[in-house]
Amino acid sequence: MLVDAATSGRLPDRSELDAVGHNGRRAAELGVSAGNAVQLYLSAGWRLWRELPDTVGFPDTVATARAAEAVLRTVDLAVAALADGYTAARRDMVRNEETLRREVIEDLLRGDGDAAGLVQRAEPFGLDLGRPHQVALAAPHGAARTDTVPAALERSVVDGVGDRDVLVATKDGRIVVVAPATSVHDPDLGVLLHRDLNRSSSATPWRVAVGRPHPGSYGIARSYEEARDALGTAARLRLRTSLLRAEDMLVYRVLLRDQPAITDLVQTVVAPLAQARGGAQPLLNTAETYFATGCVTAETARRLNLSVRAVSYRLERIAELTGHDPTDPSHRFTLHAAVLGARLLDWPEHDLRTGDAD
Repeated sequence: MLVDAATSGRLPDRSELDAVGHNGRRAAELGVSAGNAVQLYLSAGWRLWRELPDTVGFPDTVATARAAEAVLRTVDLAVAALADGYTAARRDMVRNEETLRREVIEDLLRGDGDAAGLVQRAEPFGLDLGRPHQVALAAPHGAARTDTVPAALERSVVDGVGDRDVLVATKDGRIVVVAPATSVHDPDLGVLLHRDLNRSSSATPWRVAVGRPHPGSYGIARSYEEARDALGTAARLRLRTSLLRAEDMLVYRVLLRDQPAITDLVQTVVAPLAQARGGAQPLLNTAETYFATGCVTAETARRLNLSVRAVSYRLERIAELTGHDPTDPSHRFTLHAAVLGARLLDWPEHDLRTGDAD
């Protein structure tokens, strides 16, 4: 191409430039950096220039200048084609890697794939499935976009956890983080995510749930289910907590595991609240808030926008109707469990006797 440019001024045609573009794709696939690939082509151009006078023999300086101009234009076009090929290949590689990454994460979270195959497929992403991992889920309270968060969040998690063995993706409008189990000396994964997400998008508060660490590929699926259950349970209970840990939510799983028993508890303990003027909901809200504040009447009144006297009256009314005094420690556990069960079963909105809560 350079000899033709120097002798006749002919610029390269499309097929020749496509061949250079193919070399650009090969450079990308071989892992050569873009800067090194361009430097190789430019250095080849000036080295070949030294050989052209011996091959062609320019008659005068004007011909030499014309040949040099044609050669430089050819090199310019070739380098542009090389860069285009390189960029296209990198784009395809990134898309392919993202597709593979999503497929690996989907299979890991489902936990129903071939274990040996998952280990092999996860290895290129730096995931050692022989180690215990935990999964964290982050859900925005509003309509925040999650597609632009993972890249920056992954860097933050790697910096905080101190391990490249991290995967971040989006699923069902939530951010999923798969990370190695942290030791007692490492930063807490949930605290790290909650802090960074709420700092980067202060307008939209986030809720983060972290599953317990488990070993193996199926351990990731188990941790994911725990985190997902924690988010769902917190939403049903209308919990204000923005950082949830699976181990702290086990009591709710116990309540839900035996639904006939918890239904019976709700009907026996708190169903009598329906006899109150205004129905059961105001008293149920009062009991729930009272327990959430650590049984502090003044704080309960502040959260409910009531007077302390009004809250005290409601607590007395609860004790009268249910036979369980929320201010009495010996009654508190049974009443608290019944209040939680009512929230989980969506009572009194749903009639427990009709089976609508199933």
